[in-house]
Parts: sequence; C-alpha cells; structure tokens
Amino acid sequence: MDTLANSAHARDKRSHLHPFTNLATHADIGPSIFTRGDGIHVFDEDGKRYIEGLSGLWCASLGFSESRLVDAATRQMKALPFYHNFAHKAVEPAIELADYLVNKVSVPMSKVFFTNSGSEANDTQVKLVRYYNNLRGRPEKKKIIARRGAYHGITLAASSLTGMQYAHNAFDVPLPGFLHVSCPHYYHHARENETEAEFASRLVIELEQLIMSEGPDTVAAFIAEPVLGAGGVIPAPAGYFEAIQLLLKKHDILFIADEVITGFHRTGGMLGSDTCGLRPDLISMAKALSAGYLPIGAVMISDEIHEVLVEGSRRFGMFGHGFTYSGHPVPAAVALETQRIYDADGTGAHVNRISGHFQARLRALGNHPLVGEARGVGLIGAVELVQDKAARRNFDAAEKVGAWVANRTMEHGLIVRALINDTIGICPPLIITTPQIDTLFDALGVALDDALAVFDIAG
Repeated sequence: MDTLANSAHARDKRSHLHPFTNLATHADIGPSIFTRGDGIHVFDEDGKRYIEGLSGLWCASLGFSESRLVDAATRQMKALPFYHNFAHKAVEPAIELADYLVNKVSVPMSKVFFTNSGSEANDTQVKLVRYYNNLRGRPEKKKIIARRGAYHGITLAASSLTGMQYAHNAFDVPLPGFLHVSCPHYYHHARENETEAEFASRLVIELEQLIMSEGPDTVAAFIAEPVLGAGGVIPAPAGYFEAIQLLLKKHDILFIADEVITGFHRTGGMLGSDTCGLRPDLISMAKALSAGYLPIGAVMISDEIHEVLVEGSRRFGMFGHGFTYSGHPVPAAVALETQRIYDADGTGAHVNRISGHFQARLRALGNHPLVGEARGVGLIGAVELVQDKAARRNFDAAEKVGAWVANRTMEHGLIVRALINDTIGICPPLIITTPQIDTLFDALGVALDDALAVFDIAG
C-alpha cells in the first residue's frame, strides 16, 4: 500500500466513525489531526499552534500540559491500574474524591455516584428519579421536564432530556415521559416591550401550566444547566431560577442541576449553582471534574434521596445500577489531583480576577456589524451572528455563517465552536492569562471582519 493511501487521513476516513460530525462531508475533507498540547494551545500535525478557545469540548480547564495530572495518573497506574467498586469493594481515589466533593460543594449533598461521562451522569439521574418515586409509592410520578435549547447528553435517556433537534433526528427520541419548555433566551424569545423580569415570569407560568396540565402527581423532576452551554451559552433572565425553585418545591418536583459544563469555577463560583443561586436535589458533573484528562462523571444526591435508596436495598437487596468503570481508580486519582490543583493554585480566584476583562472583550464584539448579541458569565461566552441586527434575524441556516467563521478562526490560530443560530462559543482553559485573552479576541475579531466581506447583512 502506498504512503498516501496509508496516511493517517486515509485511515481515518476508511475506519473511524466520528461523533458529532457531518459524515458525508467528512468523507470528502477528512480530519484535522492534532498531535500535542502546551498550556492553552494545541498543535496540529503540521506544527501549527492554536489557542484552544473552547477547552476542547468545554473540559480542558487546566490546559493541555499539566504534568501534575500526568504524574497522578502514572502513580495510580503503577499502584493499581484498575479495580471496581461493586459489592462493598472500593478504591482509595474514589473514596477520597467522593469525600472531597461532599465536603466542598456549598449545596448540602450526601453521596457521590461515579460515571464515565456527563451523558451517563444524566442517564443515571433519570433512573434514580424513577427508582426514588417507585420506592415512595408514586409510580405515576415519572415525567421529567427539560428546556428547549438545553444539552444534557446523548445516551438514549440523556438525549431525550436534550432539547436540540440534531440529537433527536431519526433516533426516535425523546422517549415518552420527557417534556420540554421554552428556552430562557431573552434576546430571541421576549415579546415586544417585554422586560426581562416579565419574560422570566412568563416562562415560570408556562412551566406551571405544563405541570398542571400533565398533573403534578405525574411530574418527577426538572433539569437545567445554570447557564445553557451547547445551546448557545445562554444565562437565565433575572428572577427565573428563584421563581422556578419555589414552583418545584410547591409541587414536590426534584430539581437536577446539570453542572457538566458550568462546574468547577467556570462561571466564577465553584459550581454554576453558586453563581446562579441554585439549591438542587441532585447534581450532574463531568468535564472539568478531571480537567478532561481522563473520562469521569459524577452524580451527587441529597441525604433525602439517599435515604430512599437505602430503603430500596432493604426491600430489594442490591442497588442494581452501576458501570464497570464507576469510580475507576485512575480517572478518580486524576480528578482528585485536579481539585487539589484548583485549590492550591487559587483557580477560582484567578477566574474572578480575569473574567471581567474576558467579559469586557466579549461584550465589545457586540458592536460588530455581524454580532446580534454577545453574552456570557465568568470564563464562558458566545457571540451570535445575525444578518439583521435591528430585527434580531439570523442568517439562513444553509449559509452556515457560524461554521465559516469557526473555520476562519483556525486560519488565525484560534479554535472555537459554531453552535446553533450561528453562535460562536468561547470557553478557554481556566489558566488563560489576560494577554492571551486579548490574543483570543483579536483573532476572533479578525475572523468576523473576514466574514463581513463575504456575507451580506442588512443595512
């Protein structure tokens, strides 16, 4: 076989089924291959350096060359490369990580269950909610409400929670029992002359109307990201979560906070729940839990829920849920070291010091002729590209303006991600510095200027 036919590009196209990729296009263009990382930068096979402006997939919070995480993994691989946590057995890294999380989070939580991803964490939440209500003698109380525009994962149950059409197309989801309410995006969904407070109030009324029409005795849980991530980096309007939490308590509906993207200092607090004033009953975690270095996710549960699970074991014996790699010692060791680094390096304080500059540079892009809205919190943000700023009208989806800009930024040494509605998501590693923030936004600004010369806008 000649060299070209056996190149990495050729082998990838021949053998590798890519996630979240246009498979027809990939057959033509093939992959962009990355070979190493250094700090906030990654390098492709040709040696070109890029700022990774989305932390990979919102997860590489400590960048791409943190030797302390490599050392933690190596030590654990040498000591005990694998063991499980089934049937009363345990490994020290999982014990230490669970204990750290229970004692660190501000929301009172009782126990931690480990998964391998955020999708598995949210899938587990669905099972726990059903188990909990069955044990409480409420077999009809099973429906879960999520929001349009939310992303909660891609397993069968998690994709049913996800409120994105691409996660549903031809997959026969959402499954029965999964409901969705409006996306809390004031920019697009507010009515004429409606204030942000009025918009938030209307969304709460919509949620209560859905609960009442379905029957409160059939609605088990509500799940929300403190800030919608893959749905466009959308913070909730003021007053929204305060009113929703009161409503959930009124109808005895569990609140699940999906912290997979917002957890671990991304929004300024340790959790997005801290930033947004949330008091959930269950929490989903992943991504920055281990800084993305090894796969691990987690579900945190309140003491009330744990007591019901214990009652289930009195009734049925074994708690019949788990994964071979739940609490795998190597990812757990890396995640524990990640938390120690956050604490020792003052990562949260660093984010709070530099996030003002990040947000200022982000908001300044709101003046660009292509940008309808620049939004974000902490070290996460987005710019939404529109054809008509006055009318808040997006480009025709067929033009793929967001994808064009994301591709263009790579020419300027920056990787970002095009989200729905031609929104460009920005979520750099938490270790980014102020000068690097300027380099990031300078590159994005140049790419937007490039797009302005290609795409027609109103006015």
